[in-house]
Amino acid sequence: METPLTANIQPGRRPPDIKAYRQAGGYRALREAVLKMRPEEVTQAVKDANLKGRGGAGFDAGLKWSFVPMGEKAAGPKYVAVNADEMEPGAFKDRLLMEGDPHQLIEGTALESYAIQADVAYIFLRREYHLAARLLQQAIAEAYDSGCLGQGILGSDYSLDIHLHISGGRYMSGEETGMLNAIEGRRANPRAKPPYPQVSGLWGNPTVVNNVETVCNLPHIVNNGAAWFRSLSLTAEGGTKIYGASGRVRRPGTWELPMGTPLRELVEEHAGGMQEGYRLRGIIPGGASTEFLTPAQLDVKMDFASVEAAGSRLGTGTIIVLDDRSCPVGMTLNLEQFFLRESCGWCTPCWGGLQYAVELLAGIEAGAGRMEDLDTLDSLAAMLAPGHTFCALAPGAAEPLGSALRYFREDFERHIREQRCPWSS
Repeated sequence: METPLTANIQPGRRPPDIKAYRQAGGYRALREAVLKMRPEEVTQAVKDANLKGRGGAGFDAGLKWSFVPMGEKAAGPKYVAVNADEMEPGAFKDRLLMEGDPHQLIEGTALESYAIQADVAYIFLRREYHLAARLLQQAIAEAYDSGCLGQGILGSDYSLDIHLHISGGRYMSGEETGMLNAIEGRRANPRAKPPYPQVSGLWGNPTVVNNVETVCNLPHIVNNGAAWFRSLSLTAEGGTKIYGASGRVRRPGTWELPMGTPLRELVEEHAGGMQEGYRLRGIIPGGASTEFLTPAQLDVKMDFASVEAAGSRLGTGTIIVLDDRSCPVGMTLNLEQFFLRESCGWCTPCWGGLQYAVELLAGIEAGAGRMEDLDTLDSLAAMLAPGHTFCALAPGAAEPLGSALRYFREDFERHIREQRCPWSS
């Protein structure tokens, strides 16, 4: 099995510097692109590879780039913004890539920038990722010193500057347009769309935003071709995927596996199954903002289309396991408290609806709930669905809430009947 994203990552060892990265084939794709390929050829290769965005939405990466105005009359400057704000609870895959092989991200960022003819790129990094920040700064400096960044990259007529921008530390900063506002030095509120960032992004100029894992795939697509990339997958969606698992499994961690690896294989083989004495009750498949799946759905393929057909979202592909000794009401309350705290307060359904949901859940968990509270929570989950808010934060919060009420209804009702949390004693 090929694992291009993690081929250079060796646990317990420092990541490759630019010399070691180049010895392993690094920056060969960038040289090929800037010296031999037209920008539109890079974009077409990514489209042909069927690379879906790995940040959660799963949008076609090459198609997103194709919306950027190109040609001599296109507005400029243009920008690339790499979303490395990884604050989704349960997600830690991008950290692995940045700390394990930072030059892979730098090369991928340069390739994406060349494809849309961007003048400047920003890597927007989660504030708490101190080691990643040091390693990326070092990698950027090495890339400038070796001619892989700056004026006339690798002897070509293309120039690019990359800046590392440290996040202010809020979950909302990871929302696409909230991140753009943060880079501009403003409050990380979402922007109304349209216009979309590809037309009007940073400072009103064309901007493409992609996730770290998405960008790290780009050197391998250019080096090996779209057909090779598609062949790595078990489904129509191309490539490998960094999957992760947390909770009461024997081996929590991350693994690079073919896109479409079954959930059962991920849980039982790679994560080692449940810890002794624990039974699986539910799984959040893609970080905290995705709907629960049940043990009956373990055979679902972990790709965007299959997980959506099963009633949830692949999201980040980093699963959170709920066991039979943990309270699903308490888990749901914990998640909703996070989303409430991280809401920017820009729209009433988000801050008001989440506040009400947290109050009701806290009352149920404390033994003060009423049966009619469950109907109210159902209504709140529907009210916070997509299309009712400025961004995806509240709809993301509604997914675990609505699915917990659907799959673990008896647990909520038992809390109310017994006027206590059955797991607290």
